Amino acid sequence: MKEREILIGVTGGIAAYKTAALVSRLVQSGANVSVVMTKSARKLVGPKTFEALTRRPVWCDMWRLSPHPHIDLAVRAELLCIAPSTANFLAKAAIGLADDLLSTLVLSFTGPILLAPAMNSEMWRKPAVQRNVAQLRSDGFHIIDPEEGYLSCGMVGPGRMASPERIFEKIAELLEKAPQSP
Repeated sequence: MKEREILIGVTGGIAAYKTAALVSRLVQSGANVSVVMTKSARKLVGPKTFEALTRRPVWCDMWRLSPHPHIDLAVRAELLCIAPSTANFLAKAAIGLADDLLSTLVLSFTGPILLAPAMNSEMWRKPAVQRNVAQLRSDGFHIIDPEEGYLSCGMVGPGRMASPERIFEKIAELLEKAPQSP
C-alpha cells in the first residue's frame, strides 16, 4: 500500500464509524488517503476525525477547496472505496445521478470502485436494492457484500457493513491488479 493514493467516500449510514478504523489501517500501511463525506455522513462522524487520521482536509462539498474537486480527486486517486454505501447511494450510483461531490466523483473516476453496502436487513433484501446492486456489478463496480449480524436497529441479519479488515484486504487485492500511478 505504500504511497498508493486511495479515495474513501463516506455516506450517511451508522457504519460510518467503522470507516475511521479502515482509514486508520490504510494510513498505517503507508497509503495516502483522501476522504469525501456526504452531508448525511457528517451527521454521524465529524470530518475532524478523518482529518486527524489522514492529515489531509476532508472534502465535503463541490465548491470549497477547488473549482473542480470531482476531477482533481479522480485524477489523483488509484482506487475509490465507498464505505458505507447506503441504499440511497447505491441507487444514485446505479442510475448515474450526480447531485453532490461523492456521486459526481463516481461518474468522473476511471479506476476501480469498491462499494461496501450497509443497511437494515429488510432494505438489503428489497428487489429494488438487489436490482441496483446487480446493475452496479454489471457496470464494473466491485461490491463487498454486507455481513450478517446484529444491526444498529436491533435486528439480526444481513446488512452489516463488511469489517474494516475485509475491506482493507479487498482494497489491497484490487490495487495489486492495478498499475501504480506515476
